Amino acid sequence: MHTLHCWKTINVKKQYGFDRIFMLSSLLVLAVFSFFYVVIKILNDNPLADDRFTIFLLSFILLYPTHKAIHYLPLIRYRNRIHFSVKTQFGIIPILSIRVKEPVPKTLFLFALLAPFFIINTILITGAFTFPEFGHYFTMLLSYHCGLCLIDLLYIKNLARSPKKALIEETETGYEILVPPTI
Repeated sequence: MHTLHCWKTINVKKQYGFDRIFMLSSLLVLAVFSFFYVVIKILNDNPLADDRFTIFLLSFILLYPTHKAIHYLPLIRYRNRIHFSVKTQFGIIPILSIRVKEPVPKTLFLFALLAPFFIINTILITGAFTFPEFGHYFTMLLSYHCGLCLIDLLYIKNLARSPKKALIEETETGYEILVPPTI
């Protein structure tokens, strides 16, 4: 293996801070809900149904672990380089963590970051139009999921400017963008 050096380390949580990320995520949730709900109501004015609430609640609970599982799928062939852990936020909220311990190609890492956004949001938008009587449920799930995706989108924004052939590795200080030394 060639010697690599760190081109840049990115830690969005440190760069933006928990409070700012939470605020931006909350604003994104509200914006997506407001916009998509209006679009749904303009395109389909069917009456809304409030049965199937238990399915909505179960979907809401399973959305976060499903999001994390979809992050993992593109990286499955690198499973020996990935570490899973569960931490708690505020002492009660389980936070699932997938950490890339050894370098993986940047393009694959970006694809893994984007996969949940496109796959889950496509399913939720399709569901809203397929079952318009439950459009409000799908809109809430979509907005919640977009809020979950904010941190991924911030990392994508930062990683997009890195060299094309870079490798990405996660350390305690954040994501390291590794490149071969220049000759």
